[in-house]
Amino acid sequence: MLKSKSFWTNLAFQVAAVVLALLFTTLVLLLAGAPPLEAFRNILIGSFGSTTKISDVLVSWIPLMLATTGLLVTFSAGLWNIGIEGQITLGAIFSTWLLKLLQSTSLPTPLILILAILAGMLGGALWAALAGALKTFGGVNEIFGGLGLNFVATALTIWLIFGPWKRPGIGSMSGTEPFKEHLWLPLISGFRLSPWALLIAVVGVAVVYWLLQGTYFGLRLKAVGKNMRAAFMLGIPTSRYMMSAFMICGAFAGLAGAVQVTAVYHRLIPSISSGYGYLGLLVAMLANYQILLAVPVALFFAALNIGSIQLPIVLKLDSSLSGVLQGALVLFVLMMGGVRQRWQERQQKIHKA
Repeated sequence: MLKSKSFWTNLAFQVAAVVLALLFTTLVLLLAGAPPLEAFRNILIGSFGSTTKISDVLVSWIPLMLATTGLLVTFSAGLWNIGIEGQITLGAIFSTWLLKLLQSTSLPTPLILILAILAGMLGGALWAALAGALKTFGGVNEIFGGLGLNFVATALTIWLIFGPWKRPGIGSMSGTEPFKEHLWLPLISGFRLSPWALLIAVVGVAVVYWLLQGTYFGLRLKAVGKNMRAAFMLGIPTSRYMMSAFMICGAFAGLAGAVQVTAVYHRLIPSISSGYGYLGLLVAMLANYQILLAVPVALFFAALNIGSIQLPIVLKLDSSLSGVLQGALVLFVLMMGGVRQRWQERQQKIHKA
């Protein structure tokens, strides 16, 4: 009975948070002189109005889900891996490097693609290990270390595009020379969606769910996140687990970067991470750090990203409106979480009295 009451109470606060976020976004639209219902309708049509739009949402969902999946590992260890943007970028750089290295060889194409994806995971893991080492052994807060490494990764990408990997006779922000079609992950005919990339994302979710819920490693990782000092006193090598969390997250981030190269852009571009790392942080918080709940939340955020493209076309509004709604959702969910906790504490005091 108590569990059922608690469930409905939590649900009520979650619904209230969503309603408040929608009201806030509606107010922003009214201040901008735009019709709110028409704006929301266009976002919905732009996301699910056709089979092509749905496939585009899935294309956006794949790297976002991979980034979120990795972040849930570091969150379990009590770590804020803000450097995930740079880790996605390094994954893309490593994948691009390996594809450029092997594109003229006689190796089978499937093997080249597998190696490119593994190289991306390695690149992300190594970049995350650097952030982890700064935190674990250097005492540098992972937020500041991660942000600094993000800037370095962005600068490295620009240097490669305009320097060693510059397109012949062209210095362009459009990126490196596109790879030949046989080096792309196979796409569904007529769509931008790769079923192999979709499978990679689904398998990634399953692996991390099993890792966190069904293994001794996951239990120890959560112990480190709950109370690092107590975990250390109980004999858990906290430094090793923190480094492992960073590297696992980095591998998933690098995998997202590899997918961006092999299945979406087919080259290295300046903004290859597309903000999916930062967006993954919002998804993880909104999903209350639960991986199964993160799947639909990430799909919703991906739909907002794709649907908002309609706004400048139809209503002459900036597509950043989706960011307003995404940020408002997270803000109000966190706020209502605090309100719910205080309300429950007050109810417990009343019952004790």
